[in-house]
Amino acid sequence: MMQLLNTLYITTPESSLHKEGETVVVKVDREKRLQVPLHHLQGIVVMAQAWVSPDLQRACLDRDLTLVFLSERGRFLGRLEGMGASGGLLRRDQMRAHFDPLKTLELARSLVKGKLSNQRHILLRAAREAHRGEEASLDEAAERLRLLQKRADVMETLDQLRGCEGDGSAWYFEQFRFLVRQQRASFPWSGRNRRPPLDPFNALLSFSYALLMGDCLSACQGVGLDPTIGFLHAFRPGRPALALDLMEAFRPLVADRLVLTLINNQQVNPRGFRTSESGGIEMDEETRKMVILTHQERKAQTIRHPFLEQEIPWGLAPLLEARLLARHLRGDLDSFPPFHPRG
Repeated sequence: MMQLLNTLYITTPESSLHKEGETVVVKVDREKRLQVPLHHLQGIVVMAQAWVSPDLQRACLDRDLTLVFLSERGRFLGRLEGMGASGGLLRRDQMRAHFDPLKTLELARSLVKGKLSNQRHILLRAAREAHRGEEASLDEAAERLRLLQKRADVMETLDQLRGCEGDGSAWYFEQFRFLVRQQRASFPWSGRNRRPPLDPFNALLSFSYALLMGDCLSACQGVGLDPTIGFLHAFRPGRPALALDLMEAFRPLVADRLVLTLINNQQVNPRGFRTSESGGIEMDEETRKMVILTHQERKAQTIRHPFLEQEIPWGLAPLLEARLLARHLRGDLDSFPPFHPRG
């Protein structure tokens, strides 16, 4: 449990929350672990099996504090909020930004630069451990991504930025054959393909992206943003454009790294895949469970948030990005800082 951005996050199972005077008290096994004044909070997010007292629920409604419930895996379950915290103002600000070409371009530029930065981060880390002949290729691709980041600053249209993102992803994925250190023969890389994935490597990537999408969708819903109204991704009925926007910066750090870890640690093998009737490659149940389990374990690992400069579990990162975006849309932050590590 921790307090970040005026929000209390409950991540400890079997916690109980109740109102004591003008404070929220959190207990685990009947032992008081935390006490926070209600006037310090804008909301409470419960990400674990926890009990919230009726008195505290009523206090949240009376004070316009949003109470959000997520499953242990981060799936959005629902929100309890009073009339003053209905989220209408935030969604109004989101729509205004969406229909403002300059604001949309500013946010799209920030999202693209964040993704390029994280792709470059992955390649530079791989170059430090690569064989001599592979190191040069990884360094060259990382330099191309650095130059693309600079070019993004002067691009004047969304189409140009989307082209920039596409070029960066093409150069990034060209290097994937060098990121596999074990089982190269079993998991050959011939490029990104999907709908359906045509090889086990791409099947793993597509599934890990689906897991990440669920986390980003829940983050948007938990904060009160409309997940269908994005900035980099175009609006289409039924398309979670904003969730897709948020997940761009996390793709390399969360999904790609997860897949590479599974392959390099030999936690998956080619026997866990089969060809479907449509010609695509599918995972068997055991492999699917392994990916989900590793994804959940990764979310429990602690990292230092580059903007907040506080230790957080990985699982909170998408939710915090959505909250930072909401604060920017409301005018509380001058710019939106996409998540990327330093160094």
